[in-house]
Amino acid sequence: MPPGLTPVFFMLFKGKTIFISGASRGIGKAIGLKLASEGANIVIASKSVEENPKLGGTIYSAAEEMRKAGGNVLPVQCDIRFEDQVQHAVELSVQEFGGIDILVNNASAISLQNTTALEPKRYDLMFDINVRGTFMVSRACIPHLKKSASAHILNLSPPLNMNLRWFENHLAYTISKYDMTLIALGLSAELKEFGIACNTLWPKTTIATAAVQNLLGGEALANMSRKPEIMADAAFEIFKRPVDFSGNSCLDEDILRDAGITDLSRYAVVQGAKLYPDLFIDG
Repeated sequence: MPPGLTPVFFMLFKGKTIFISGASRGIGKAIGLKLASEGANIVIASKSVEENPKLGGTIYSAAEEMRKAGGNVLPVQCDIRFEDQVQHAVELSVQEFGGIDILVNNASAISLQNTTALEPKRYDLMFDINVRGTFMVSRACIPHLKKSASAHILNLSPPLNMNLRWFENHLAYTISKYDMTLIALGLSAELKEFGIACNTLWPKTTIATAAVQNLLGGEALANMSRKPEIMADAAFEIFKRPVDFSGNSCLDEDILRDAGITDLSRYAVVQGAKLYPDLFIDG
């Protein structure tokens, strides 16, 4: 660089508005922090306004971290099961930041029980959040995404793996997550003419989230997992791609490898530990 010149760092997402459901903790929060560090406007649309010791984090604590990372942040209490709350959150986002450029459908509920053991209320919760909530948040954001020159929808859901092992023990959860994927794939076709990319993202190995710690394998599984930051970095790489990259079910390792990132050791919770494949990943 010639003497006397100041380097200019181009921040691809500076001024872009990202609406993330369930962003007070875990993967949603990690994605928010990553994009906040790039100067983005982050909308945290989540239920948590009081901290649950088992879960950790609220929309306000997450917002403070994202502001410190460099983003403008709007925390909005929102339960995506209710259309009025979704619409209110979207309207506040547009009032605050002028539009929406990226939607991350991250909020999700999990219950790994078989059909006879699953209580109807838990079935309803999963389908109200994972399926109906994802659909309704997408529906509310689409009119604003159509106005963006680089619009993306990203659902945190798996590839459609028809191996019956993924149905036999937790049928309802599997269907609900596959429905999230079908929403993204369907919207990729429906919204192609408007230049809105729609994809899904899923981890190849378990991610150390509150669900892993409290509902699935506890500390033992958490120690065989990766940090949520791997998903944030993969999402970042997806959003950098042109909008004709659409209709894909992406895995975090594949996206990072395509971006030239092959050393994933820094994402491990415990360096050198054996990693455990995530649900819906044959291995």
